Amino acid sequence: MIRRGDAVRLTRGEVEEFRQVGLDLADAKCQNDIEQEVTRWAHTLADERFDLLEKIASAMAKARGVKLPPRLTVVPSADSPQRS
Repeated sequence: MIRRGDAVRLTRGEVEEFRQVGLDLADAKCQNDIEQEVTRWAHTLADERFDLLEKIASAMAKARGVKLPPRLTVVPSADSPQRS
């Protein structure tokens, strides 16, 4: 990737590499275009393959030497009907 200020340029090979993991950066012209596509991709993963998104986040955290927050669980609110 070549960057100049906010402008970006990707080679065909780079576009194809990103496409293999589900990112479509063929029309990316600036950093914001890349951020929007990565956001779309992460939301799709969260909806369709949350387990895969967790693995990716874990690997990224490990590479950076940081800990992920604990998993969140859904707790019924005080307004929801209680099951007996």
